[in-house]
This record gives sequence, C-alpha cells and structure tokens, in this order.
Amino acid sequence: MSGTRPRAAWVTAMVTAAVAGGALTAAPAQAVTGTATTDGSYAFVAKLDIGAGKRSCSGSLVDRQWVLTAASCFADDPAKGSAVAEGAPKWKTKATVGRTDLSGSAGTVADVVELVPYKGRDLVMAKLAAPVAGVSPVTVGSTAPAPGEKLKVAGFGRTKTQWVPDKLHSDAFTVDSVQDASVGLRGVGTAAMCKGDTGGPALRETSGGLELAAVNSGSWQGGCLGTDPAETRTGAVDTRVDDLGTWVQKVRYRTVFPNSPWDKATHIASGYFTGGSAGGTRHMDMIVRWIDGEVTLYQGADDKDAGHPFAAEVRLAKANSTWKYAQQITGASFGGGSDGLVVRWIDGELTQYTHVDAKGFHGEKTLAKAKNKTWTYAKQITAGRYTANAQRDDLIVTWVDGEVSLYTDLNTKGIGAEKNLAKAKNKTWPHATQISAGEFTGKKTADLLVRWSDGEVTIYPGVDAAGFHGEKQIRPAKSPWSKATVVTTGAFVANQRPNDVLVRWETGKLALYAGVDAAGTHGETTLVG
Repeated sequence: MSGTRPRAAWVTAMVTAAVAGGALTAAPAQAVTGTATTDGSYAFVAKLDIGAGKRSCSGSLVDRQWVLTAASCFADDPAKGSAVAEGAPKWKTKATVGRTDLSGSAGTVADVVELVPYKGRDLVMAKLAAPVAGVSPVTVGSTAPAPGEKLKVAGFGRTKTQWVPDKLHSDAFTVDSVQDASVGLRGVGTAAMCKGDTGGPALRETSGGLELAAVNSGSWQGGCLGTDPAETRTGAVDTRVDDLGTWVQKVRYRTVFPNSPWDKATHIASGYFTGGSAGGTRHMDMIVRWIDGEVTLYQGADDKDAGHPFAAEVRLAKANSTWKYAQQITGASFGGGSDGLVVRWIDGELTQYTHVDAKGFHGEKTLAKAKNKTWTYAKQITAGRYTANAQRDDLIVTWVDGEVSLYTDLNTKGIGAEKNLAKAKNKTWPHATQISAGEFTGKKTADLLVRWSDGEVTIYPGVDAAGFHGEKQIRPAKSPWSKATVVTTGAFVANQRPNDVLVRWETGKLALYAGVDAAGTHGETTLVG
C-alpha cells in the first residue's frame, strides 16, 4: 500500500496515534518481513486487492461474511486520515480468504460490497458478497494488550526481498506501549511491517487458540524492500480491538436480522432482558413470538444507531412450543433483576414471568387461573409505569366490550387492584386495535399510545388510577397506520425513556419511529423492507 513515511520520530507517531484515537494520520500501516506461513493456521487472514491493483491490504475474517481491516485502506488519501464513508467501497475490491499461498487455488475470492467504519479509529468492517466456507473466523479478543506482551503479526505485504509476495508472512512483535485506542509495537529481532500489511492482524496465542488483539495501522518499515537503508526502526502502531467486541458483533449481525420471516411475527414485547438500563450502555431488547410458537430474544445494541438497534439474537422457545397458545404479551419490570413478561393465554390464564434473560423465563406466577370467566375476553394488554413507583408493572387491559381497566402493582398486588378507566359498551374503545405503554410527554406517569381501527393514532398523556387526562392525535384517521399489525414501544435509540415505537406492518416491513412525542412520529427508519 502506498503512503508517506511517519513524521520525525517514533514518539511523535505515538502521540499522533493517541490524539487521533488510534488513527495514525501521518502514514498508513505497512507489511511483515517474517517467515512464510505454510500450515494454514492463519487461513482467516485476507488479502485485499483494492482498485484492481491500486492498493493492497490485509485483513482478518471475523465472520463468514465480514473482514475486519484498516479504514485507511479505503481512504481517498491515507496520509491525511483514515475517514471513509459507510456503504459500497469507492474502488472495486476483492478479498481472498483461506489462501495463505496466493499461487494456489484454495479458499474463496469475493467482492467487498459494503464498508462499515468505526468512527475515530483506523478500522472498518468489510462485507463480502457471499459467505466464506471452510475457514474458521478469528475470535476478537477482549483482553487489552499489556506492555511487554508478545504478539504475532501477519500480512501479505512486502518483505525484505519481494515486492509482491505470494505467501502470507508472520513474525513476532513486542507491545511497547498501550493507549486508549492504539498500541505501540516493536519488531522482535529484525521483524518489521512493510507496505501491504495494512489492516492485518496482531494476534495473541491463548490456550483456546488465536485471538485478534489489534489491527495494523502504521509503521516505520525499517528493513523493508524499497525503504531507505538508513531507516532501521521497526516500530509500528496498531489499532486496538479488545474493547470493540460488541461493535463487531453488531455489524456481523446486520446480515442476520433481516432474514427472519418478519411477516410471521405476531407479538413483540420490549424490556431490559440482557443487562441494560435506562441511560446505560446496553439499550432495550425485544422479544418476538412467531406464528409457529417460536420465541426469539433480540439483544439491544450499545449505541444510538436507529438503523441497527439490535446486536444479537437467541431462541427462547422452539417452534410448536407452549408459546403458540399465547394471545397477548407485554414486557414489564418487577425489580430485582432483568425485566419480565406478562402473558395472556388462549384459555384465559394470565401469567407473570418475573425475569426473562438469554437463558429463558424465570419466576413464573399465575395471576389468573385457566378457564376463568374474565380473562378470555381480554383484547389487548400493555404494562407501564402508571403509579408513583419506578416499576413498569401496572397493566392496562382493553376488553372486547370496550371496557378499559388498570391493574396496579402486579408484582405485589397481582390483579387484585383494578381501576376502571372506561366503562363497558362505550362507543370509542371497541375500536382500539393496538395499545402500547410509553413515555412520550414527560408526565409523572407513563402515557398510552393507541392505534385505532381507522388508522388514527393517539397518545393519552400521564395515565394513572384517576383515568385519562387528555388526548393527543399524532396520526390522522385513514392514515397508513391502519396497516400496522404489531406495535410496541421501547428505549431502542437514545435509551433515556421508552419513546421509540416499533411497527411490524401488514407486508412484513419492520420500521422504527425514534423519539415519538406529542408532536408526532417524526421520521421513519426501515429496519426490514
């Protein structure tokens, strides 16, 4: 890879890296002059051909369809910074993976079709046009490099004697210094990084195998072919990845999330099921019950990207499980751990699952027994914070005859404290098709969002045991919202309060409306088209 040499001294380079958050502005990273790899142990290392020979870089397969490499490989002028736009690469790029000897035919050659950079670091995830078969992706490490630690660096770059080597080379480096986003390396013996290894891995050998500790970003190229013979420095700056495992996981998950059969999602509930909290790093999660009874938990992301609010998924119940008899589901919080669910079953039984997490459903309580004479007539349920305490364990129920009830403090009172919010056989509430608790207006208690049968959407601010206190229309009658099949509210983006509305439309489209308030739904973000 072409580029200018670093500034006056190694110390200057390290300071630059620290200030830039790990992106070395003075020069792009280079290549490894060590021994050729012959045993296939580094098959996950990728060779990137950018712009039909314009540039050459290395990278690491971290998922069957994603390569982690340096953003500077794709920057307009790497000497001026590593910033690159998200989306398709500017130049046609091919990745060769699983072929440590490029003169052979093993492995896979695939186009790079999408770039997802990490802002502030010389890092980018490069999506391949098709998954790679037969190569195990390298694990992204979670332990910070330590001064004095030995790492193995690999790449397809220049060596001491070859301009464009056919074989992958690797060699040992010592960690000299550790910054917040970067790590300084020094070659052991005559080891050096040269042009072409930009984006290649710095690897840690553990009892469980190799793990990725950092990504090559810049070096002095001492001893590399074509470098001034007077240059003897073999130091390098790599970009740390040990604190970016969640980001890598989220980007990898982009290719998975849209593939679910979203037109078969019949119920969606939100809550902090995997360790998040309001104002914390982890955002709200989502639980989906599918038409065949399967139940899936979608883990909330750790950033404010409305276009990709979920980072992973886990199956909580198999298809054809008991959950195919669930008629209504709502997320709720009961305190003392992760959030839970309230479920109304086809036989009228009402169940509280006090806590739900990636391992399943816990703390089951029967709130109403099966075959009772009341709960089979429940039309919609939603749990929110409708009393003075902080828990979202107050349940609003709409009944088939139009009555609306509020059951306060489920965790301590069960369904023993019922408040009537609207009488039976009124002319309004029989038309309520979807209800969802949220906090849109800043009142002391939660609001209630209602989607009516004619497509109108309204918010009832600050609902409490005294009833409804006004109504705000946010979508007019005869709006497209008449096609909204499933509606839920959560804290998926800003993660301060549940005011993001997620809709599964009649067509199977999944859309998110972030920051809904009394003024309207504002912009739509399509999650699945």
